[in-house]
Amino acid sequence: MPTTDTAVRREITVNAPPERAFEVFAARIDTWWPRDYSVGASELRRVVIEPHEGGRFYEEGVDGAETVWGEVLAYDPPSRLLLTWRLNGQWEVDSGASEIEVTFTPVAEGTKVSLAHGHLDRLAYADALREQIGGDGGWNGLLVRYSEAVSEAG
Repeated sequence: MPTTDTAVRREITVNAPPERAFEVFAARIDTWWPRDYSVGASELRRVVIEPHEGGRFYEEGVDGAETVWGEVLAYDPPSRLLLTWRLNGQWEVDSGASEIEVTFTPVAEGTKVSLAHGHLDRLAYADALREQIGGDGGWNGLLVRYSEAVSEAG
């Protein structure tokens, strides 16, 4: 049966228990998110994932303005985080929303972190977005930065 799944999927194993791996990804995203990965009108002050279902996933600029990137659909430490993502392939806030699911699975070496960014077809310029988030400047590079932050948090 042919698949129509076009999600961008990435995995990384971090040397930390799932509790710390989840905490650095969700509660401390601002420690590893690049300052130039921003869509707000002013320079990026911080990135926030509110720690509850229905919370916001947003950036705050140095001017105090907030730009909502998505919402929290599931916040289940230390095993699963599910977010919507409303930034399209032109890096504009869209009326549609893709989804980012991150799972944290204990393994002998620490925690396997699996990320799937799917339902990109719900956003404008989906092909451009898929190419951007699938490349080194997308989730590949972001997960390397995340892994470094987990090591530093140890």
